[in-house]
Amino acid sequence: MSDKKKIKPIAEMLSCSKRVERQHAAAALHALAQADPKPVAPYLDDLVDALSRPEAQTRWEALETITLMVDVDSKGAAKALDEAESALFDEESGPVRLAAMRYLCKLGSTTPARCDKVWPLIDEGIQCYHGDLEFSDMLVALYDFAGGKLSPEVKQALRDRLEFDATNGKGSMQRRAQQIIDNIK
Repeated sequence: MSDKKKIKPIAEMLSCSKRVERQHAAAALHALAQADPKPVAPYLDDLVDALSRPEAQTRWEALETITLMVDVDSKGAAKALDEAESALFDEESGPVRLAAMRYLCKLGSTTPARCDKVWPLIDEGIQCYHGDLEFSDMLVALYDFAGGKLSPEVKQALRDRLEFDATNGKGSMQRRAQQIIDNIK
């Protein structure tokens, strides 16, 4: 599917008037990006625009696709930051919140400056969703974030945020919190 002539109509469907077609387009672009994100990268603006659609599936699929784009075009993927902030606090959809956390962690792990910019959102997300159904998957994203290019201030803040769970938590939550702390480079 590296043929741009075949991907463009799919990307254009992200803004069509039919919900189901938008959902299918978002799912198709995500599947394509999982296989190879490079051919999907020219459609980052379409994906960012799709984050304003009313249906959760289109938004989370678009966010997951944009997250895959960070390695290909981190500057272009950074255009989704404002929409990702809104998605992080979506009151109706756990998958949208999880996709936003994955995006923020991936983007924030790329440079200390981006890390500093997204950390307040990540930190607030940790506090807001601690114990929610999606929280264990958010911790996986935090593990990857911890291994990224973090500023010294964020490294310490992340340690401080997870220290309680690493010391006083139980089971997988305690283990994951300690793994994240251990992964801070």
